[in-house]
Amino acid sequence: MSPSLEFTLRLARAQATLVRRLDQVLGGYHGISFSDFMLLHYLHRSPGGRLRRVDLAERQGLTASGVTRTLLPLEKIGLVERQQDPRDARVAYAAITDTGRELLTNATTVAEQISKDLLRSCPPAVFDDMSNALALIAGMNASNS
Repeated sequence: MSPSLEFTLRLARAQATLVRRLDQVLGGYHGISFSDFMLLHYLHRSPGGRLRRVDLAERQGLTASGVTRTLLPLEKIGLVERQQDPRDARVAYAAITDTGRELLTNATTVAEQISKDLLRSCPPAVFDDMSNALALIAGMNASNS
C-alpha cells in the first residue's frame, strides 16, 4: 500500500472517531451535532456574523440544498436566522443569533476539552504541520477556515 493511501485511510478513520465523539458530547450537553457546531463557528467568525448560504455550504462541504436542510432545525430553535439581502432578493444569508452565540461559546469549551483529550498523545510540535497539511488537502486558507 502506498504511503498516500495509508495516510488517507488513517485520516478517514481519525475523522470518523473525532466526529463520533464530538457528536456524542455536544449532543449530550448542548443538543447539537458537530456539524451544527461547525456551522455556528463559521457564522460567528464571519463579518457581521453572517454568510451567504452558498459560502456556508462551501465551508461545510455541502450542497446549497444540504446547507438549507442543516439550517432549518437551527432556525427553528433560534440559533440561526435567515436574512435577505435588501439589494438583491436572490441572495439569502444565514446569520447567527445572540442565542446561537451564547450556545457556541459554551459548546466551544466542551469541544476544546474533547479535542485536547482526543489529541493528548499527539506531540504539540506536530499540530502546525498536520494542520497545514490538512488545510492543503481541503483547499483552505485563512478566510475559509
